[in-house]
Amino acid sequence: MNIGGGEYDARTRTSEGVPGARDGARTTTRTRLPGGDSGGNRPSNRPGRSLVTVVAVVVLLIAAIAFANRGGGDEGGGGGGTASDSKNDAATDARPTAPSGEKPVKNSPGALASGFAHDEQGAQSAAANYAVALGGEDMFSSASRDKIVDSVYAPRVTDARKVDFDKTYGDPEFLQKVGLDKAGKAPEDTTFVARTTPVGAKVIDFSDKKARVAVWYSGLFGLAGKDSKRPVTESWYTTTFEMSWVKDDWKVTDFKQKDGPTPIGKDQAASSADEMADAVKGFGGFTYAR
Repeated sequence: MNIGGGEYDARTRTSEGVPGARDGARTTTRTRLPGGDSGGNRPSNRPGRSLVTVVAVVVLLIAAIAFANRGGGDEGGGGGGTASDSKNDAATDARPTAPSGEKPVKNSPGALASGFAHDEQGAQSAAANYAVALGGEDMFSSASRDKIVDSVYAPRVTDARKVDFDKTYGDPEFLQKVGLDKAGKAPEDTTFVARTTPVGAKVIDFSDKKARVAVWYSGLFGLAGKDSKRPVTESWYTTTFEMSWVKDDWKVTDFKQKDGPTPIGKDQAASSADEMADAVKGFGGFTYAR
């Protein structure tokens, strides 16, 4: 599905906790040192085999702990860089999602996320959330579309964007093409599906006042229903957002979209129309924060 208007084809990270060591369990090892070779009572000058084994195990444990601490020390949780060189490598080095220590974005019920952090991770989070908003069903309703534009775009461009979107989403020919009526409603006994799911984001350019962030995502689009002539299909896009820091938040000023990267589809049977409609109604979207 295209973000921000245009032609439409008829077409998450849960972290499992790693259990820690069992608290309160204590193991006592009693080491008996053998006597000397002569069989007398005087201890041998050489340490026994049990002592050598214990020392070796302790050394290995210390080495393992040191290695683990060193591997988890990168604050960005990222791909080999450090915090100091993150800006230089941002365009080439993928940074997996990781806790940043920043407060979560504000997200009241029924409202778009806002209050993104004034850093690279905040810009990525803003771009991912904006991709979801601009690729959803609410863009096909005039009232909700205006709210999205006011929340996503910088004030200096909102009026122009509203005019552009109204031309696209208010065009009866376009609405008919995607299977909706003039008011943007789906036919009876069908469920309109328009959902964007970000797969990843990366910072291309970043400064104190501006950011350019690319978001790679998959889109679901179509009508779920037994008699639908436009079944729900999947597509893949990358949208690059130009954003500015305005009134203590990241806002979009422009964007460019391209197809892909698109993976090869797996040999899976398509779900029924009822199953797809139930999934869309039953599974809510996400607020993307780092």
